[in-house]
Formats: sequence, C-alpha cells, structure tokens
Amino acid sequence: MTASIRLPILTPLARDIGRDINIVFYLLTILLTGVVLAVKTWGLVALVMCALPVVPLMFVFFIYISLP
Repeated sequence: MTASIRLPILTPLARDIGRDINIVFYLLTILLTGVVLAVKTWGLVALVMCALPVVPLMFVFFIYISLP
C-alpha cells in the first residue's frame, strides 16, 4: 500500500486571495525579497536562475506578436 503525500500550497493561497486581494501584493513582496537576498548571496547566477523560467514565455510572446 502506498501513501500519497499531498502538499496543499495553491488551494489555501487561492482561497486567501479570494478573501483579500492584498495577499497578492504581500506574496510579490516576499518573492522579490527572496530574489534580492539570493542575488546578494550568490550574485548574478541567482538572478539568471530566476529569469530562466521566463524564457519559454518570452518565446511564445514574441511568436504571438509577430503573427499577422
């Protein structure tokens, strides 16, 4: 018998955002603080690693805006 481990992260966040929209700004502040601390600790490598997941989104965006 296997036990499934669930990490409920998104559901409580979505519920909290539904109650109070200011949670989004708190989460963005926390995320930005984490990025600043990572860049302060590890330098440019941390900044590049934070920007790396955005690359596929930018490719899709550039293809979208170049369509007739």
